[in-house]
Amino acid sequence: MCSQKIKWLQFNLLSGIPKLKHAVLLRQGGCSQDDYASLNLSDNVGDNPDFVEKNLLKVKETLAIEHLFWAHQCHGKHIHEVNNSLMNHVPSADALVTNIPHCTLMVTHADCQATIMYDPIHNAIANVHAGWRGSVQNIFKETIEYMRFRYGSHPQELLVCISPSLGPENAQFIHYKQELPEPFWHFQHRPEYFNFWEISRMQLERCGVLSHHIEISGIDTHANSTDFFSYRRDKKTGRHGTLVTLV
Repeated sequence: MCSQKIKWLQFNLLSGIPKLKHAVLLRQGGCSQDDYASLNLSDNVGDNPDFVEKNLLKVKETLAIEHLFWAHQCHGKHIHEVNNSLMNHVPSADALVTNIPHCTLMVTHADCQATIMYDPIHNAIANVHAGWRGSVQNIFKETIEYMRFRYGSHPQELLVCISPSLGPENAQFIHYKQELPEPFWHFQHRPEYFNFWEISRMQLERCGVLSHHIEISGIDTHANSTDFFSYRRDKKTGRHGTLVTLV
């Protein structure tokens, strides 16, 4: 199993930028087995830790990563800046930001949105984990405001790309009136099913991100078990990695 090649997707909006590397990894090419087959990159979902370590090493070798940094994600709106003093520390956070070259920020996900933000003017990046709870807390707004404060980023200059994630055909919220704020209710694809891709677009544009600076993959993780893990579909499952690096 480990002999298979790692596969990944890239965003059109970010491809060809000389100062940036990125990848949205698919589930093939790793060592994990059974429910976690095969490129599971999370060490807290019940997988064999040795397999996860081998998977991470293979990703680093395949993508020529010098420093790989990820966080314990808690479905909140905590933001953590990666700097030299924290290079080997893994905090609890749902958004990682940096302006340090050769430091790869990774978000792990299965249905949640992994969202890359790139400021080409001030050469800074963010990688954001946004599940529905993060959307309710508007972690995008929190991250953009942090980048503005820390790096001088302007929303209209940001390029923002959203990974494959839970699509509107499968995003059912039976108790949405208790879980989701009323402005989200207008994004029902059909009764009880919500289009979080468009909710994210709305939140980003309200922050000042330009519409043509937003790329949403539009790929539903729930609908493709060959390429994608999905918590909604399988419950016991692995996690993808979405990565971004300044070079």
